[in-house]
Amino acid sequence: MSGGSPFAVLGPDLYVEDPDVVAAHAGDASEGGGVGGPAGLLRPRTTSDVAAALALAHEHRVPVVPRGAGSGLSGGAQAPAGSVVLSTARMDRVLELDPVERVAVVQPGVVTADLRAAARAAGLFYPPDPGSVAFSTIGGNVATNAGGMCCLKYGVTGDFVLGVEVVLADGTVARPGRRTAKGVAGYDLTRLLVGSEGTLGVITEITVRLLAAPAPARTVVATFASLEAAGAAVHALTASATPLSMLELMDRTTLRAVDELTGMGLRDPAAMLLLQADDPDAAATVAAAGRTCTAHGALDVAVAEDDAESEALLEARRQALPALERLGSWLLDDVCVPRSRVVELVRRIEQVAARERVTIGVFGHAGDGNMHPTLVHDGSPEGAFATRRAFDAITEATLELGGTITGEHGVGRLKRDWLHRELDPGTLAMSRAVKDALDPRGILNPGCVLGVE
Repeated sequence: MSGGSPFAVLGPDLYVEDPDVVAAHAGDASEGGGVGGPAGLLRPRTTSDVAAALALAHEHRVPVVPRGAGSGLSGGAQAPAGSVVLSTARMDRVLELDPVERVAVVQPGVVTADLRAAARAAGLFYPPDPGSVAFSTIGGNVATNAGGMCCLKYGVTGDFVLGVEVVLADGTVARPGRRTAKGVAGYDLTRLLVGSEGTLGVITEITVRLLAAPAPARTVVATFASLEAAGAAVHALTASATPLSMLELMDRTTLRAVDELTGMGLRDPAAMLLLQADDPDAAATVAAAGRTCTAHGALDVAVAEDDAESEALLEARRQALPALERLGSWLLDDVCVPRSRVVELVRRIEQVAARERVTIGVFGHAGDGNMHPTLVHDGSPEGAFATRRAFDAITEATLELGGTITGEHGVGRLKRDWLHRELDPGTLAMSRAVKDALDPRGILNPGCVLGVE
């Protein structure tokens, strides 16, 4: 370890400069790797460790890139040259779980699935369920305001965050929020920090609300001869207010890739809808949803016979991106349109794929309009250029349809230029003012979200 770094005073347990260790923490899951290469890695165990590290970074004007599990897909944890990465992986304890107040207090490094399991053991339910639930961490989920497959009924991560402990850029520790069922004292700074992608502070503790465990879920799948027919069924299901907890879509490209990866025998429809209900009359709900799918041209509608079959279908959906990744170089989009425009978005994606001659696997949370068109190419410069054109065309079409450039993955570095297209000048000015107030020296995740270097 070099003695020239201001972080050397923290000791070798908290600060590492080994090139191999640092390189392993230099980026996230978005393809393309880092954007220059960090100089070191901070590995705090406590809030005090984080505060000490940020005080040094603020004093010496060293950029700091906070990082959870590195499962992000928007480049938010890609560390530029000369920065240091601050990993919250070792802050991984469930500090409290109160079944009476229905709250849990956790450190940011707790894996999402582990929190869900802890809640389940207490007879409670933590709904947020991103596709990376088995390895993503709560801190990263909060930083990007992650969604998941249950958003249709339950909402996103931020809907369950009551309060946080956060270390500001200069090392100051603040605790905005509450743990009571209600509370409106002062500005809602908790909501401001959720989704800020490490640009306003480093969150070191999260208080989340929990729900009573729902009824056992029932799952149904419906297959279609065209992607547009599946989209029409989605439109009908959302318009009818059928109380589904999940409404997912996978197209033929995605289904073929998943089947090749898992050998699940998904056959070869143009599209599949995966629907789930967990209300007290879930059987009747999925039966009604099945009838709606049939009325809109479903080739086949089948209800999962037991929990094991249901979980297998959910696993197929979770494997969508890993399966598509195996086809070649890839670029994942994350766009959200009004639910009434999903059919039109799907149509526009098909047109873009044909025009640019790019393979696009379409899957996502169709019930709330949040789709993940995944563009695959052969790795050649020509393929990469065509893919980027297609990516931009889909993102532009999303805005034209009244949508937003990201539904759950965050802006990161991948979409920071598009943020300036979506937000009006007044909103951008407010955003910059907040950033300048909380991080006056611009050391927290520079280049992320607003693009401020």
